[in-house]
Amino acid sequence: MSYPLFRSLLFAFDAETAHGLSISLLRRMPFGQKKFHCSELATQLAGLTFPSPVGLAPGYDKNAEIFSKAGRLGFGFAEVGTITPRPQAGNPRPRLFRLVEDAAVINRMGFNNAGMEVAAARIAGLPRGQRTGPLGINIGANKDSEDRIADYVDAMARLAPLADYVTVNISSPNTPGLRALQDKVALDDLLLRVRAAGEGGPPLFLKVAPDLEPADIDDIASVAMDRKIDALIVSNTTISRPALKSRHAGEAGGLSGAPLKALAQQRLADFRKATGAKLPLIGVGGIANAEDAYARIRAGASLVQLYSALVFEGPFLAQRINAGLVDLLRRDGLSHISEAVGIDVD
Repeated sequence: MSYPLFRSLLFAFDAETAHGLSISLLRRMPFGQKKFHCSELATQLAGLTFPSPVGLAPGYDKNAEIFSKAGRLGFGFAEVGTITPRPQAGNPRPRLFRLVEDAAVINRMGFNNAGMEVAAARIAGLPRGQRTGPLGINIGANKDSEDRIADYVDAMARLAPLADYVTVNISSPNTPGLRALQDKVALDDLLLRVRAAGEGGPPLFLKVAPDLEPADIDDIASVAMDRKIDALIVSNTTISRPALKSRHAGEAGGLSGAPLKALAQQRLADFRKATGAKLPLIGVGGIANAEDAYARIRAGASLVQLYSALVFEGPFLAQRINAGLVDLLRRDGLSHISEAVGIDVD
């Protein structure tokens, strides 16, 4: 069945139900683990080898159910979560909306997940040797926590031994007050304590919001480098609202997909400048094809991630992006993807 036809069937359901169905189908797909391989795209970052720079962003595989399928779909790596120490239901439904006319999604999920113990058991059930690429674990704080930094510390201590890298997510707009942890003093305390909890463990990444002022960007870049963060992920969803056509345009939550592309690209270039190209960057937001991914790489991203575009383009989008990236490299006379990183801004 072609994806346009399958998509019409999925779109007959509300967005969250369709998401659950897609997870169930992938869990039952008969294909096993297979690692993507292309010498022109293999990327080294933080001591890890990524078979492709195209990764599955967190938010799709919240509970570590299908990350083992990522390589078969063309992804070079997968990031699960966001995972909190304790299970939580998230915000009331409806909380996930397709903006079809805008190729966008609005979500106010609120870190709904089964908790770190369930995720840990699933991840531990797949030996590292069977992974199709690095596995990132995205961690967050419970909404009702009295000490959110302690939540990150607990999640880091529990999940780091199972991860190839851990991402500290302080950029979701759907947990009230969470983005306050991007403040310079709070961020420094957070990263100091989380780094200590994962000492000797996997690389530590930090995910930031696109809705930042220039001073925020400089502060975050400074703290991230001082605390020896291994990479910055730029960016999460936006609370801003560009002109949108969909009847869901007024829904509260974070906006992702095509309308986020320009803002996310600009923030990536901003962080490339603020860090002096000394800190690896991962580009996220509005990436829907090889040209989008290549533009993000040329703006300074060593890796890219996508999620919302899968809703509209289908599960094998990463395969098409990989093929397109190779064509774009050859068009530009480049022999390896690393040669393209940052050439438009440096």
